[in-house]
Amino acid sequence: MKKPIVIAVDAMGGDNSPKKIIDGIELYHQKNKSIFYKLFGNKSLIEDSLRNKKIDIKNFEIIHTENNIKGEDTALAAAKRGKSTSMWMAIDSVKNKTSDIILSAGNTGALFVIAKLNLEMIEKIDKPALSGLWPNKTGMNIVLDLGANIECNEKNLIDFSIMGSALHKSLFPEEISRVALLNIGSEELKGNSVIKNTYQSLSKVNNSLFEFKGYVEGNNIMSGEVNVIIADGFTGNIALKTAEGTANFITSELRKALTGNIIGKISSILNIKNINNFKKKLDPRLYNGAILLGLNSPVVKSHGGTDFVGFANAISVCEKIINGRLIEKIKDNIN
Repeated sequence: MKKPIVIAVDAMGGDNSPKKIIDGIELYHQKNKSIFYKLFGNKSLIEDSLRNKKIDIKNFEIIHTENNIKGEDTALAAAKRGKSTSMWMAIDSVKNKTSDIILSAGNTGALFVIAKLNLEMIEKIDKPALSGLWPNKTGMNIVLDLGANIECNEKNLIDFSIMGSALHKSLFPEEISRVALLNIGSEELKGNSVIKNTYQSLSKVNNSLFEFKGYVEGNNIMSGEVNVIIADGFTGNIALKTAEGTANFITSELRKALTGNIIGKISSILNIKNINNFKKKLDPRLYNGAILLGLNSPVVKSHGGTDFVGFANAISVCEKIINGRLIEKIKDNIN
């Protein structure tokens, strides 16, 4: 019998927790009843949220914690709160091999600092990277780094290419991973020295994990021509925030156009199916779940402001990462 996946859940992280955490688990439990959840947090509050929920008692364990990390805490302040917090204890369970993966919607900086303090780096990787899921015209992109490292050298970007491709293969095993470096142009001579040197090195790489496709400009990120996009954390974070802002602007303007007058309202009724498909494509809840890559154990960060639907999607990411043997794939391919 296959061993169940064990997810260590920081049940106190993010807005409206632990309620949205438990609601998200209940939603995903309807799809997959084989996952076991270790719920770290205030036992009384978690039990209140579990009341009348359709989650089998054999699928979870509550581990009471006295403290939790607040959203406004600095990473240093969070670390100083110590080992009695829900986030620290959840990470510790992964470190001690009693859980397979950590999932938290809590303070991002705190999660990364505490994870790095407790979980060893994969051998030969110098820096961890924050990766995320972005929709494109044909499927989904993996984009990294999204802000963990402001400055990167050639080796870091090559490592990110391997880690990002391993993640892509874990999540989408039937697809070919196509790597590109985010740059200011598609010509070989464009970019700074780090980008150009990385281009030359990746052009010589011969492996079964990914195909290197050169450069991709910001306006082609979502074209679907490539699906693993590599950048330093400064560039990647700006691209992320720009994409989020653009999506919010488009949906806001579309809403105004379809509700501002009688013609718009009639049009929205006639095109309700297409509009719903459009909204689904841009729904950030369906892409929730950022992954910290480079550590010996997988760490998944849910957006703190997402709802239970978004949290359920982050659970799906956790399941695919473990079933897809992400850490093993990275170790097998890192140089």
